[in-house]
This record gives sequence, structure tokens and C-alpha cells, in this order.
Amino acid sequence: MNAAQVNADITWMLKARQTLILIRTDDEFRVFNATRTACFNAKYPVYDWTCKTGIMNMDVPPRQLANAQDPAQALDYIRDRKERAVYIMRDLQEWSDPVTRRALRNLAQDLQNSPFNEARTIVILAPMSAKTLDGIPEMTTIDYPLPDREEITSIMDLTLSSIQDEAIRAGAATNGSRERSIDGGIGLSALQVQNSYSLSLVKNRKIDPKLITAEKKRLIAGISGVTWHEPDPRGLDAMGGYHDLKSWCTECKVTFSQEARDFGLPAPKGLMLVGLPGGGKSLLAKCVATLFQCPLLRLDLGALLSKFVGESQGNIRRVLNLAETMSPCVLWIDELEKGLAGSTGAQGDGGVSTDQLGTLLSWMQEKTASVFVVATANDVRALPPELLRKGRFDEMFFVDLPQQGERVEIVAATLRAFKRDPDTIHLTSIAEATDGFVGAEIASLVPTAMRAAFIDGKREITTDDLKLAASKVVPLAKTASEKITALREWAKGRARPASAPEAVAATSAVRSLDL
Repeated sequence: MNAAQVNADITWMLKARQTLILIRTDDEFRVFNATRTACFNAKYPVYDWTCKTGIMNMDVPPRQLANAQDPAQALDYIRDRKERAVYIMRDLQEWSDPVTRRALRNLAQDLQNSPFNEARTIVILAPMSAKTLDGIPEMTTIDYPLPDREEITSIMDLTLSSIQDEAIRAGAATNGSRERSIDGGIGLSALQVQNSYSLSLVKNRKIDPKLITAEKKRLIAGISGVTWHEPDPRGLDAMGGYHDLKSWCTECKVTFSQEARDFGLPAPKGLMLVGLPGGGKSLLAKCVATLFQCPLLRLDLGALLSKFVGESQGNIRRVLNLAETMSPCVLWIDELEKGLAGSTGAQGDGGVSTDQLGTLLSWMQEKTASVFVVATANDVRALPPELLRKGRFDEMFFVDLPQQGERVEIVAATLRAFKRDPDTIHLTSIAEATDGFVGAEIASLVPTAMRAAFIDGKREITTDDLKLAASKVVPLAKTASEKITALREWAKGRARPASAPEAVAATSAVRSLDL
């Protein structure tokens, strides 16, 4: 839902004489003006309250109606002034004491039956992080959306119109850079977008998409629980093997497009990857973001935990709202079972993780935005069953130990990543020497071999260097054989194999020399 739709809803709520509305936003000035417009459309006089100014009217210039900086005084004033009006209160979330909450509830109940000419509505503007007013039954809560593409375009045009030099203004946002700069602003507040554009104009005398994206990364870095990750530029080529999984992701790319939405197809929800640590599950998230050509956000459920029941729910809701605003994007949830460890079983955390789980489940089921979720889990048995049922994810894949042909591909891909020629290595013999290795263990052989070659006269690495490195590794297949067996048993009939059971990746495309 975009801002225009929310503004229309607020207007209808005012016309319906709802007495208590909470609007959560980190864009106070923008939403304050939008609320004033909604009041005008609903034919309500509007007044403003802050803990500094008391109650002010919106005349030009504004003037104080009541010297009521304390919220109790302000609520008493609203009760006693029997006049049709909307009161926008901007600091009320700072008072979480039971007395203020009770006074607010009593007033909302009393105003419910006011005659038309005495109808009053209290609209509370609070930051997204403020949860102290949650749980009041008389209150309607709205999470106000960040600016969409249309709004960001308007902000850009307004910023450009302020440039005095006509020559600079004409070249400040050419066609290609203009579209990329608008895309770069998605996920930021209106003020952040405007500041980013202004900063770019001051530094570069133009709106530079790279600077906008860098500024967005910096701003997102300040949001707890979500980090911006760079997709792997190699795409699916960065991963060796797992051809069934890759083929499925490639099909998803087609249905992830706006053309598919226009056709009537729903956006793909995402996939769950289960398997042993080091199997390449996390790498796939970076590869998928490259395949889909969209941003990659990593969600850290542990960082969103709070000791207060209800606050964790609000934290994750804020991050999910950010992901929807930035859509299309890939949302990566790594080691999901650890983030939800307290939601089930004897080690429950009193409802904190359960709050998160409920919010996440509802969002995954109902979301319509193009947010593709890539969730990974090492111990899927620790996850609640309601998370795994069909409808949360499009598919669940089991990432097993790589087969021989896949191990050839992993070695070749890693050599290319370190700028070494796979054609100089007997890849098949390395694949045979790494039977039972997970992908990360195979990939680690290349830097180990390079270190030995560097010490030995800075020469190029050989097949023998890699085989020697492999001989010193105790693979996970040995140290966790019981866990592998248990996971394989669990995955039968529950998860789709990332590779066909008997598939061996075609190695003819990778030349293997007998050295």
C-alpha cells in the first residue's frame, strides 16, 4: 500500500469519527503534512501538540491555544473543549506510564459518543521504534509507508528546481542516471532522499546514482537487524554443482519480473535451504540477488530481540516494511533456527521469539511485494513446523554433500575466483581426494595451496599442492557423520534435493589434465 492509499484511509477514518489513531513513521514532517491534508479533506479543524509548545492552532503564524506541555493537561484540554477538531500529538510516545495510558483510553471511550459538532480525534505520530503505546484496544495503528517511486521522483524534481544555474540543472540528472538515482532512493525516508540528492549535487554538481546508493548503505547500516550485502558478481557461476537448485532459481527469475505481475502471476515467495554448514547455502543468497539484479538485505533476527514482549514484534515489522519498500529485493535470513531458538520447546524465552515468529509467518503468508526470501538452516529439526508448511516458501531444498562432478565444479569456480586457471589442475583427482567434503572445505584448499606455493618461491600452485592440503583436512562427514545421517533421513520426502540423486555435473566443459 502506498502513501496515497494510506492518506485516503486516514481521511475515511476521520469521517468515520474514529477517536484514536496511531501513525508510526520515521518521516514526521512528511506525515504531519499528509495528516493535515487528510483533516482538511474530512472537514476537520486541526491542532498540533508537542511537549515543548503545548497545543497550537495551524494559523499563519501558528499561535498557542493552551500552555499544556504535560500530556495530562493536554488530554484534559481536549476533553473540555467540546469542539469538532483533530489533535495531532507528536511526543506522546515518550509517556508510557499507566496513568497516561489510562487517561488516553478514558478520553477515547468518552469521545466515542460525542455529537457530530463535538467530534474529536487524537492522531498520535510516533517513530517506528516506539512501542510504548502498543496494545491500547481503542487505538487504530497505521505503519506509514516510505516514499514510493512516484514520491521520490517528485522529490528529485523539487530538488532540481532549486538549482539556480540552468546549465547545471540541465545536466544534473540525465535519463539513465535519473532512473538509477530514483531507484537508489527507494527504502529511504523523504528527508533522507532529499538530503542524499542535495549532498550529491554539492559534491559532484549532479545527482550521482553511486553516491545515492552509498548513502543508502550508510543509512541502512544504522538500522538494527538489517544489513546491506553486495551480491556476488559471478551469479550462479560462483557455485559449483546443485544444478536442480540453480535451474529452479533461474525459472524463478522469469516469474519475479513486473511482466509476470502484469500477467497475473503472484511474486515468488522464496525458498528454504537446509543442510550441513559449509554447503554453500549462504552463498546462494548472494548469487540469487545477482541473478534477479536486485538489492540483497540480510535479516538478523537475534539483533531484533528485546526483553519486552511485543517490542521484538515491532522491530521485525519495521525491517519487513523496509524490505517491502525496497522491493524488488532479496531478503536473506541466515541460520533461521538460531534466530527463532526461543520460540518453541523447553528453552522458550517467555514470548519474545514467539512474537517474532508470528509476525514473520503472517508476513510471509500475506506479502504481495516482490521480496524473495532466502532462508537457511543447518538444523531444520529445530524449526517450528508451521514455518515449513507450503505457502510460506515456494520450495525447500536439501543441500547434501557434493557429488564428484559437483566437487570438480567447486574446485574450478574457486580457482577462477583466485584468478588461477582451472586448466592447469587435474580437477578429477582433486574431486576424488575430497570425497565427503562440504563446499567450504573444498574451497579452502585453494588459498591453503597458494600459501604453500608462495612460501616455496612464489610459484604457481599444482595439483599436488591441492591434494596435500586436502590430506590435512578432517571433513565434516567424519566429525558429524551422525548428524548427516539424521538430516538425510529427515529430508526424505520433505525437501527437494539440490541435485538429482544420480546426477554428476558434466565435467567435459572443464578440461582436466593428468599432471
